[in-house]
Amino acid sequence: MAVLDDAAKEISVGKKKWTEGLTGYHYLVLGVACFGWLFDTMDQWLYVQAKTPALSELLALPGNHATVQWWVGLAQSIFIIGWASGGLLFGMIGDRLGRTRTMAVTILMYAGFTGLSGLSQTPMQFIILRFLTGLGIGGEFAAGASLVAETFPAHARTTALGLVQATSALGNVLAGAIYFVVGANPNWGWRWVFAVGLVPAVLLLAIRLFVKEPEVWHASRKKAKETGQVVGSIIHLFTDRVLRRNTLVGVGLGAIGVIGFWGIGTWSAELIRAALNPEGSTDPAFMAAVDRRMAWCVMLQNLGGFFGVMAFTWFAQRSGRKRAFLISLLLCTVVVPTTFYFTKDFITAQIMYPLMGFSLLTMFGGYAIYFPELFPTRLRATGTGFCYNVARYLSASGPMVFGYLSSMHGGGLVGIQRAAIMLSGVFILGIVFILPFAPETKDQPLPE
Repeated sequence: MAVLDDAAKEISVGKKKWTEGLTGYHYLVLGVACFGWLFDTMDQWLYVQAKTPALSELLALPGNHATVQWWVGLAQSIFIIGWASGGLLFGMIGDRLGRTRTMAVTILMYAGFTGLSGLSQTPMQFIILRFLTGLGIGGEFAAGASLVAETFPAHARTTALGLVQATSALGNVLAGAIYFVVGANPNWGWRWVFAVGLVPAVLLLAIRLFVKEPEVWHASRKKAKETGQVVGSIIHLFTDRVLRRNTLVGVGLGAIGVIGFWGIGTWSAELIRAALNPEGSTDPAFMAAVDRRMAWCVMLQNLGGFFGVMAFTWFAQRSGRKRAFLISLLLCTVVVPTTFYFTKDFITAQIMYPLMGFSLLTMFGGYAIYFPELFPTRLRATGTGFCYNVARYLSASGPMVFGYLSSMHGGGLVGIQRAAIMLSGVFILGIVFILPFAPETKDQPLPE
């Protein structure tokens, strides 16, 4: 009866305004989680924009050279492997050590190693530091999402998690603005771009002083000790049929989105550079002008992503998670290859990039809402981290394959366009082979 009562309460809350009953502490937790994820994605997109100039300088070759594009693909794949490893490791730590402590450690890691990336002297040093940065970036999401899911009441949970994910797009926009001012300035350049990535470390003080572990987490830890249940175990994600299905569905959906975003979408910087500088000019003034336009297009792409996340949140709250994922996958199937095919000048990029950002980020809005709803409290951060980051292992080859396909087609604009169109078929796989098995979690209580 208690379970039925809880479910009834969960369903009835759909009539409430999402802010009803929230306290100042709820908004504090939301703010910390939002800024933690905003700065996380800011550091990601500082790298996205700076990776080609960095490796071009370290290799002493033009940015559109096929060798540089190969190294860019390798660096991105290694970065994603670090991201995946951090997500798995800190997902388990988050269930055992706590959400807030884990957030503090991961923020320190991704901020510190982003700053150190600006000191790289060789391509291999750069790649190693990106791997270490990835460890922190991968670990932050599961802890932050679990903290919000467990702190907020049921009627506010979907919107709160959607807002957390939406700030990722704002972090990406902020990265574009930073690169516009710093990276595109010939007197500063990519090394100072990475130095700005140290800023998120200021969040550590707020987390340690004001944010406490959720009561649900404490209760789960106590219950686990009394009953002998295992906390934070990857093996236990596969111990029964329901958990096993939820885990595999989460990994599958995550892999599709990560391949789409990191294997294809983040090549938007290289796409616009190749379109605006087809001859590979190395004139500093001209390259700075190209980089400013690139940064502007990246800001538009990620501004579109913000509205994509909010659209998913709105649709998922009203029509369900599965329908929202279906619309997202259909949009990506059409919009992503269309963007790469038609972007040949600055005007077209300004039209298509926001549409591509909108489409790709809807998927990630779904992860923040959906993954924590698939797992019980004792496995929530572990399961969320597992889905999000095993997906990265599976998709880590995406950027390398993109770079290889691009170089095989001669590099430059044509190579980038053909590689993107070929890889965009991955979205159809999500519609046909993964989504039919996904459980609907709308109006359901969090598993305990």
